[in-house]
Amino acid sequence: MTRSEYDDAPRIFLPGWGVGSGPLQKSLAKTRWRPMCLPGTEGGEVPATFEAARDSLLRELPKVCHLGGWSLGGILAMACAIAASERILSLFLLATTPSFICREGWNSGRPVTELQAFMRAIKQEGEAALPRFIENFCRGDVVPNAAECVRRDASPMPQAALEAGLAWLYEADLRRDVAKISCPVTLLHGGSDSLILPEASKWLADHLSSARLVLLPGRAHALFAGDDTGFLQELS
Repeated sequence: MTRSEYDDAPRIFLPGWGVGSGPLQKSLAKTRWRPMCLPGTEGGEVPATFEAARDSLLRELPKVCHLGGWSLGGILAMACAIAASERILSLFLLATTPSFICREGWNSGRPVTELQAFMRAIKQEGEAALPRFIENFCRGDVVPNAAECVRRDASPMPQAALEAGLAWLYEADLRRDVAKISCPVTLLHGGSDSLILPEASKWLADHLSSARLVLLPGRAHALFAGDDTGFLQELS
């Protein structure tokens, strides 16, 4: 592949859980990247497992592309690069982790009981629980209106997709396979992210063969929200 072909390849960005692609669209509109919804979040069949969600994305992605992702979208982007390395030219991972929950040998995730409790809340409350979730993951951000920006632009989500997405987070553990990712990787993480700890991106930087880590001081989980200068500077 020539340099021109590499630069001109499509650039696809996957959103995180629960809020859809809406919060990312304003920032991505200023770049060569375009958002792609997670499987089942705009109707249609909702994959029951993380592996099925990955395979659904691979069927929809261009033959070759640069792939970005935020949070759950970043985990799925890594899974695509592991499964089809010849198709993913580079990765841009925003607030991403190899495992969302704590597991044996992995303490940089959320407690399993916390995710289980949230899964029960979503089953009972559905989208009504999302404003609290957004407020929590934006807490401590130096951008005062970060949570407001995410809430305002969030895309409506089918109940089945909300529940399935949490099941994917419960299931996904890419620690053993990240070494298979050979493309260049940019890792961008907020220094004040309390949902996915910066230590997760630091671990990825240490275990990926070609990774560059950028920590943005004072930013929480939604690095693109509000004053997104740092996000855009790295994305361009």
